Amino acid sequence: MRILHLSDTHIGRVDGPEGDPVDATDSLRLLLDALRHQREVDAVVVTGDLADDGSVEAYTTVRELVGAFARSLDAPVFYTTGNHDERSAFAKVLGDGHPDAELTLAGAERAAVSTVGGWRFVTLDSLVPGKVHGRLGARQLDWLREVLSTPAERGTVVAFHHPPIALDVSATQRVFGLRDPGELAEAVRGSDVRVLLTGHFHLQLFGLLAGVPVWVTPGVVNRIDLTTAPGTERAVRGASASLVELGGGTGPMFHTLHARDPRAHETVYELDEERTREIIARHG
Repeated sequence: MRILHLSDTHIGRVDGPEGDPVDATDSLRLLLDALRHQREVDAVVVTGDLADDGSVEAYTTVRELVGAFARSLDAPVFYTTGNHDERSAFAKVLGDGHPDAELTLAGAERAAVSTVGGWRFVTLDSLVPGKVHGRLGARQLDWLREVLSTPAERGTVVAFHHPPIALDVSATQRVFGLRDPGELAEAVRGSDVRVLLTGHFHLQLFGLLAGVPVWVTPGVVNRIDLTTAPGTERAVRGASASLVELGGGTGPMFHTLHARDPRAHETVYELDEERTREIIARHG
C-alpha cells in the first residue's frame, strides 16, 4: 500500500512579508506539480485544514486540484477536517470525506470507513469548533472501537488532523495537539491499526502511540522551522507532502517530498516570545 499524505492546504490564506505574500493555492499547485511523476499510488490522504476560512469556495478548489491529480493516478482521495475547517461547508462539497464510504458515523462529525486493496481507511474528526486544539471524544472513539473489533484483510489506516504526540521543544505543540491521546491509545491498542496519519503541526514528526506508528506530515501552505529560539515560532516557505508505504517486511516507511520552490526556507512569518505567549494564552 502506497499512500500520498498531504495536510494543511489552508486554501484562501495569503500571508507573509508585506508586498511579498505566500498564496496557499499557489503552494498547493506547486506541490502537485512536483508530485506529478509519482506512480503506483494506491490512495491520497489529506488530513485537515483544507480551507483557511471554511468557505465552500475553498473546498471546491481543493476538490478540483487534488481530485484531478488523484484521477491521474487512479487513486481515491480521503479528506479529514482540521481546526480551520467548517463542517457544514466541508460536507456540502466533500460529503463525509470519502468518494464512496462503506460506513459513516451518524451526526455532525465527518468520520467514515472505506477499503482499498484490502486496507481499511478510517478518517476521524478531531475538530473542536472555535479552538486550535483537537479532541475525538467518547462517541467517536466508541465508534472506532466498534469498527476495529473486526480486523481488516490487510490492516487499518487511521487518519485525522491533530497529532496525539508532540515535541517538548515546541511550546505550541504541547498546547495545540490532540487533547485525548490516552483514550485514543486505548482504542487502538492491540488492534490491526498499522499507522495513524496526522497533520496540523506543519512539520514532519514520527512517534508511537500504544505501539502504533504516528506520522505527522509537513504542511502544504508552509513549514514550521524549529531552529528558532525557545518560546518563539517561525514559518518558512516550502510546500511538502509524504509518501507512506505499508506492508512487506520493512513497513511502515515514511519519506518527505518537497516542492521545488526556488524560494524555499524564506521566512513567511516569525513570532517572538511575547507574541507566542499571547497566542497560547488566547487559544490554549
